[in-house]
Amino acid sequence: MSPRRPERRSEESARAIVQAALDLCREVGYGKLSIEGIAARAGVGKNTIYRWWPSKSAVLLDGLLSAVTNVAFPHTADVAADLKTQMVTVASSIASPDIGPHYAALIGEAQQDPELARALWDRLISHLVAAATQRIQLAQSQGQIRPDLAPDLVVELLYGPVYYRWLIRQRLPDEEHINAIVDTALAGLAPSPASETAPSA
Repeated sequence: MSPRRPERRSEESARAIVQAALDLCREVGYGKLSIEGIAARAGVGKNTIYRWWPSKSAVLLDGLLSAVTNVAFPHTADVAADLKTQMVTVASSIASPDIGPHYAALIGEAQQDPELARALWDRLISHLVAAATQRIQLAQSQGQIRPDLAPDLVVELLYGPVYYRWLIRQRLPDEEHINAIVDTALAGLAPSPASETAPSA
């Protein structure tokens, strides 16, 4: 699913369309969201939307991307503190009514729409994973996390519980819960004393 198509007549209309999609999704839910409803709310014709976006999910994805706040990692000497800070920021973002419901709706729809799944990964999730992977690799180079582990596996171990709690149990993880996730994971991911003192081959 490509981002908004380049032939744009009016940025003002485009912003109105995206905002209409966000507002309506929040009000009626993704299942009842429609191109017709978005067009009526934005005061444009359906053809205008279809010239710029192929589907309602594409409009909503652009809206989600515009609402996502900065979730960059701090880079201190303490990987546990950096992970906790960033993951609490992520949890706060998905708790926001401007982000959480739309993100959850797109994740759900992506299970039936491979094109949307690719777009969601390419335009949003892959960038978040890349940032987390870089922080894990730095921690591995500093001897804080076992160097033999694939960084993407570590990312899955850390963030999987957040998504499970949010999407499956429908309970947003609070700071205490995130701290417990990080502390528990890092206890198992830390290099063992034997590996730290073992001579290199």
